[in-house]
Parts: sequence; C-alpha cells; structure tokens
Amino acid sequence: MATRILSDAEAHQVIKTGKIGRLGCVDKGEPYVVPINYLMDEGTIYSHSLPGKKIDAMREHPRICLQVDHIDDDFHWRSAIAFGNFEELHLPHERREILGKLLVRFPKLTPVEAMIVHDSAAPDSVVFRMIVDRITGVEEE
Repeated sequence: MATRILSDAEAHQVIKTGKIGRLGCVDKGEPYVVPINYLMDEGTIYSHSLPGKKIDAMREHPRICLQVDHIDDDFHWRSAIAFGNFEELHLPHERREILGKLLVRFPKLTPVEAMIVHDSAAPDSVVFRMIVDRITGVEEE
C-alpha cells in the first residue's frame, strides 16, 4: 500500500462526484470545519445554509476550502481539497437555479428547503458558491 498524489483531473473528479464535504473556514481566528451538502457545476462549488456561524465566518474571511473523501476501506481511499473564495448569490434567478439543482441532487431535502426553491427570495436562506482556484488530492492504494 502506498499513498499517491492525484492528478488535477483525478482530484477534480473526487470533488465533482462527492455529495458531502467538510467546509473549512476561519471563525474569530480559529479553524472551523462543518459538513455540508454541495454540488460542483463547471468548476464552481455551490451550497446553501441558514444564517449562522459558518456564514458569518465566510463573510468575514472569504477564503475557504472543501475537503471530500471517497473511502472504500481503511487502505483504499481518495481525498481531495478544493480551495477558493466564498461568494453569496443574491439575484433571485441565480438562487432559484442553484437551489433547483441542489434539490435534484438531494431529493430528500426537508420540505422547508424544497419550498425555498420556489421562493428563492426567502430571506433566511443563504445560497453561496466557492469560486475554486485550486484542487489537490491524494489516495491510498
């Protein structure tokens, strides 16, 4: 068994095919990592959230990362990290489009989340993206 650095294309594929990742940001000078559902579309990572600690942290420090694993067993796994900058989506048609794509990818979202798709101007929901500028990855094989 050996650890191998993934090619750019392989690392990109780990992120693109994942559904749950760990979002890393900085909150009041401390690392803060939380799991999120996401989708990657044309090299950009999208998600949504209610306001709270992670949204406040990303607004304050927009440099973020998303780490994703594909684990077969203890000795066969791939892991990738996408690095980029946080941006909120404010335009109703952009929010509706991304929330619709998230609902297709995650059909078991709660009824409240599904309703947000139909009312993309819902004031409590934050739709955001990470403009990815770099992805790295490793695997154990």
